[in-house]
Amino acid sequence: MVSANDLFHRYLTEAIGAENAAVALSALDEPASVSVRLNPDKFPGRLKDAVFPGSEPVPWSGCGLMIPERPVFTLDPFFHAGCYYVQDSSSMFVGHALRRVLGMMPHEGCPRVLDLCAAPGGKTTDAAASLRSVLGGGFLLVSNEVIRQRASVLASNVAVWGDPQVMVTSADPAEFGKIGAFFDIIMADVPCSGEGMFRKDAGAVEQWSAENVGHCAARQRRILADVWPSLAEGGFLIYSTCTFNSYENDANVRWAMDELGAEAVRLDEAHVTDGVIETGYGYSLVPGFVKGEGQYCAVLRKTSGSRRADVPHGRKRIPAQGAAALFGMDVREVLKGDLIKVLPESAADGMEYLESRVSVISSGCAVGRRKGKDMVPDADLALDICLGDDAFPRAEVDRMTALKFLHRDAVTLPGAEKGFVLVCHEGVPLGFVKNLGSRCNNLHPQERRIRMDI
Repeated sequence: MVSANDLFHRYLTEAIGAENAAVALSALDEPASVSVRLNPDKFPGRLKDAVFPGSEPVPWSGCGLMIPERPVFTLDPFFHAGCYYVQDSSSMFVGHALRRVLGMMPHEGCPRVLDLCAAPGGKTTDAAASLRSVLGGGFLLVSNEVIRQRASVLASNVAVWGDPQVMVTSADPAEFGKIGAFFDIIMADVPCSGEGMFRKDAGAVEQWSAENVGHCAARQRRILADVWPSLAEGGFLIYSTCTFNSYENDANVRWAMDELGAEAVRLDEAHVTDGVIETGYGYSLVPGFVKGEGQYCAVLRKTSGSRRADVPHGRKRIPAQGAAALFGMDVREVLKGDLIKVLPESAADGMEYLESRVSVISSGCAVGRRKGKDMVPDADLALDICLGDDAFPRAEVDRMTALKFLHRDAVTLPGAEKGFVLVCHEGVPLGFVKNLGSRCNNLHPQERRIRMDI
């Protein structure tokens, strides 16, 4: 009987060749790498070397950094402010593919992008930054996670990143399929057998089997078939896994081409870095050849189906709540119960169209709630990249005071204005307090507080 270990070696050899497989197998015994991706709309460039000394750039990500050792991210205020996201460097290749796809598209209207299997949010935040770098605020990014608990984590990470063009949903792929040709791009980082995570996850090694590979490959095809009707003709699918075998990768891409109606799209050779292994239809990033973990990525263009659907204009406007004046962009005010929120005007029609069709966790930016004559600002508002610089009084604090605030300890702000104040560290907003003079009410959310000893 062939052992699971022997089968894994066979599958790896089939996917990348015997010589490459030998290098990869050796590298799987080495420690996992550590990398982060900076938020270009938040992170002060002057602080990069101070916060991440000895870092090296990720070849396919202008915002990605390989860092020499893993710090205690929990004790870094910039981490809680959404200034960077801790993400494996190989998974950043999907963002690289998205940027190449954006260069192939006509930028007409407001492009709609779906990140189908998005939790915990690494690829979504990369996509948001990439879309903003190319399109400014003229896009809609729907970040979806079918498992509700994971969707809540995703929504929190999206809120901390702070881009209001992102909408978080929790829907089965088939629910999107029923909508029709809504999206221009779908990113599908589908659940897989996890071979690329062997260095980081011992459980992935224990759970690996040929049967599980077959189960994953079948589930991936179902996911693609279910969501396929929501991709407009001529639109792009960016398909990715964190595994090596061809059954979940090239074979499924071939299946999509034959059964769903698509053609494989190659990235320009000038944009494929040394160390990335070119496969039959995509690209494989393998430890031993790149510093990160395992990742597969392929791009397909849909050659059948319907053209992109128009959406009706949104609901009747509510009486002005004063929220629009806080933002440096055109927004639409919305009431959800007693919560005042805003949707970017460029994406508002699309967001409201989806509200009645799939389960929405969050959209736009939560602004706050009326309490008497005050509007108590929402914690998400502090982290939004489109919040105006003069929307609230600001108080600059040192690192220890910042950590106390994030720990939800009592803080005082000598000399700060009374009322709602935006607490900042090195100019980066962290959250709100209500300054009473002698003390402050800390408005940092309980669910996001630092729980370890500071």
